[in-house]
Amino acid sequence: MAGKKVLIVYAHQEPRSFNATLKNVAVEELSQQGCTVTVSDLYAMGFEPRATKDDITGPLSNPENFNYGVETHVAFKKRALTSDIVAEQKKVQEADLVIFQFPLYWFSVPAIMKGWMDRVLCQGFAFDIPGFYDSGFLKTKLALLSLTTGGIASMYTKASDHGDFRYLLWPLQHGTLHFCGFKVLAPQISFAPEYSSEEDRKAMVASWAQRLKSLWQEEPIQCSPPWYFGQ
Repeated sequence: MAGKKVLIVYAHQEPRSFNATLKNVAVEELSQQGCTVTVSDLYAMGFEPRATKDDITGPLSNPENFNYGVETHVAFKKRALTSDIVAEQKKVQEADLVIFQFPLYWFSVPAIMKGWMDRVLCQGFAFDIPGFYDSGFLKTKLALLSLTTGGIASMYTKASDHGDFRYLLWPLQHGTLHFCGFKVLAPQISFAPEYSSEEDRKAMVASWAQRLKSLWQEEPIQCSPPWYFGQ
């Protein structure tokens, strides 16, 4: 949709990977729609994933007993966060939609993307207490997880050892994105591209490209326990 702004937070080391293809398709399709698309390529940027006292540029409020959450909250209000955090927060603030593109690592995001979430989505910027879930500070924005798995689809069902895929999404979609107020769109899951045929991989890419054409007409999921775990 013309005039919309999209941020893609991308975490993969290989520019020729399947994840890179999905990211590139999103950039191309959304740009063709007239969107302004920004990519935070975390590995290429050398993004610092560690949450440390180095993230605060001014004096600590309690140097004797360091608490990262407390100190970054104070630093945000004082505009004393490091420039890399501020730059990413600016991208989020300007975006109508944030897409997270990544391979599933241990039922979660790669460490570099987890570090982005830990450092960028700080108290004061993304949420407050009170001021979370439906009252989160990013409540005017959409978020979407686009991810690849190592396992095939049948490994992520209620009857499988992994359990239903929705169980895995609870900490990311609900405990992180919705906590910060995001309206969460249904995830785009590309199952086991490494072990799929070339034809199947092309079908996954085509499915993502087709979905992107009408993405702005989608309704967010009902981000509550029943969506993940049933009644």
